[in-house]
Amino acid sequence: MNFLKYLNEQQLEATKHIDGPMLILAGAGTGKTKTITSRLAYLISLGIDPASILTLTFTNKAASEMSLRAMKLVREELEFPISYPPILSTFHKFGLLFLKFHIDELNRKNNFVIIDTDDKKRIIKNLNNSNLQNRYISNEISRLKNSLVTAENSIEIDNKDFETITKVYKKYEEYLIENNLVDFDDLLILPYKILDANDELCKTISTKYQYIMVDEYQDTNDLQYQLLKKLCRTHNNLCVVGDDDQSIYGWRGANINNILDFSKDFKNTKIIKLETNYRSTNQILQAANNLISNNKSRMDKKLTSNKGSGPRIEILETLDEKQEARIIASRISELLKKKTNSKEIAILFRINALSRSVEEALNRERISYKMIGGMRFYERMEVKDIISYLRVITNNQDDYSLKRIINRPKRGIGKASIEKMSLKAYENKKTLYDYIKDNQNELSSLIPKKAFNNIVEFITNLEMIKSNISNVSYDLSELCDDIEDTYEIRKYYALGSDATEKLPNIDEFYALYKDKFKSNPELSIDEFLNEITLLNDQDQIELQSISVMSIHASKGLEFTHLFVIGYEEGFFPLLGEGSDLEEERRLGYVAITRSKEYLTLSTSKSRFYKGRRSDLIKSRFLQESELVKTTSINFEQPNQFKKGDLVKHKVFGIGRVTEVNKMKKEYKLKINFGGNIKDIMSSFLYKV
Repeated sequence: MNFLKYLNEQQLEATKHIDGPMLILAGAGTGKTKTITSRLAYLISLGIDPASILTLTFTNKAASEMSLRAMKLVREELEFPISYPPILSTFHKFGLLFLKFHIDELNRKNNFVIIDTDDKKRIIKNLNNSNLQNRYISNEISRLKNSLVTAENSIEIDNKDFETITKVYKKYEEYLIENNLVDFDDLLILPYKILDANDELCKTISTKYQYIMVDEYQDTNDLQYQLLKKLCRTHNNLCVVGDDDQSIYGWRGANINNILDFSKDFKNTKIIKLETNYRSTNQILQAANNLISNNKSRMDKKLTSNKGSGPRIEILETLDEKQEARIIASRISELLKKKTNSKEIAILFRINALSRSVEEALNRERISYKMIGGMRFYERMEVKDIISYLRVITNNQDDYSLKRIINRPKRGIGKASIEKMSLKAYENKKTLYDYIKDNQNELSSLIPKKAFNNIVEFITNLEMIKSNISNVSYDLSELCDDIEDTYEIRKYYALGSDATEKLPNIDEFYALYKDKFKSNPELSIDEFLNEITLLNDQDQIELQSISVMSIHASKGLEFTHLFVIGYEEGFFPLLGEGSDLEEERRLGYVAITRSKEYLTLSTSKSRFYKGRRSDLIKSRFLQESELVKTTSINFEQPNQFKKGDLVKHKVFGIGRVTEVNKMKKEYKLKINFGGNIKDIMSSFLYKV
């Protein structure tokens, strides 16, 4: 088997392990995919039936790539052909195949239809009579399903809106069953229910899949963990591959304890660490190792480079976000002039709102870029809503923008009503705005009363704002404040489950708008809107683009020239209630290890954010990475907690501190949570 000679010692050991549980702790850039595909090929080369090998991943792309690479090895190495490849799929695709054969166990037919997210929201909309947003309820139902909370026992959930959510959840489940529909989450929870209720079937399925491998195991949630335990009912041949230091999806349900406690859950686990990195230089890996070593909840692992030392990491210190963006854009321009491949250049950020200044600087330098894993700042839904309000206020001929905001925030104005009004406006040779304003008698009989009252109020308020700005003494820098006070766009988005992502973008736009008009009192709204449009329309003819993205979106990617912005306390790490400092540190680790050779970490002394300019201090991550000597932060916080304090933990709730112990740079607290005594690190707690 020639392919084995291309593996290092640890990769080879993992590849040749056959029976029993195994945890492959694969650090960034250490050949994880190569190891998985080699093990697949090795198992098949021993005569093991490919149909008995099940490999589960998180993306179709990863599944497809691994399958192609594994079969290429098999075809090259085996003298006899195999007629079918091993099963290699996502968790959800496996669940779909399982349900096609076994959903009758739930007294349901296998001609079920899978609904997408939009279908789900439309169904919930028809079932929801409360003031809670449909998308919020949809996300809560998804969260409950992935936490193994059914509609029947959802009364136990810890949520102030639980009564409403429970009511809609039950109706939603009844609707799905009556119409033989399944949603995305059902592809996991229904197979689990079936296997949990039928032990004989569970044994049969477990016997069928004798060898199971799971990629990116650190990203599994509670439901996926429980499903895997069912699949291993008759054996313990489970091989999981992952990196606890790259567990960055706790906010969407991933449970890092699945990988940290794997050897406890599966006895006699063989643990193999892949620590030789083939991507980055030693300078980069040393900084990453230093940073992540500050985490307490991790398995010991240290990356070493196969590429040598490399250039030093640069710390870029600027006065503000404008200077930061200008310098980075200028440096990228120089790289492109030197024929550097644009695919090898990227800019990363922790908070989406920070991309705005970078995007503007790249446009000024006429550098083509692509936003990975998200929209450009001015194309984001919440930002486009505010821009549409500004457009309608300055131009009542803009039917397109009016239709966008006529029911946002929600005013009970449905598509049918909008279509009726649009048709009447066309027949009367008027814009939609003018028709609504001038034909209210006809309008009152055309659409439902609630919709009529709300749309009249909507237009009346717009007219009032238009009247205000026509006054020569009106300060245009206050216009966004007036729009927010009148229409409460921010409040609308605050109710959504993605509020933490959208609200900073709204705040950033409001701050940008105010700053533009304060610094240039002669600026008109039309000029401001035109400037935005020009920034949005990149007319570069280059087919190649540099990449701009969040750190979350960069996972799995690599770049020769990497710039990471926003290394300040409060931005990276993100701090405050609900934040997890250890997960933030893992994000820092992921960011650094995306770089192959040239890495620049940028920190600014101030940023204009959420409507005001704030003085900032360097991120503690720069000190923890041993790239700067001090960041003016007292990390130890010796007086933060004391015996007798009431504290809150995001999982265990409120408890009282009974003991405080010094642990290196932090404190370990012994806490009484209603009789349940826990030892918790201080960075995971908040004072009550």
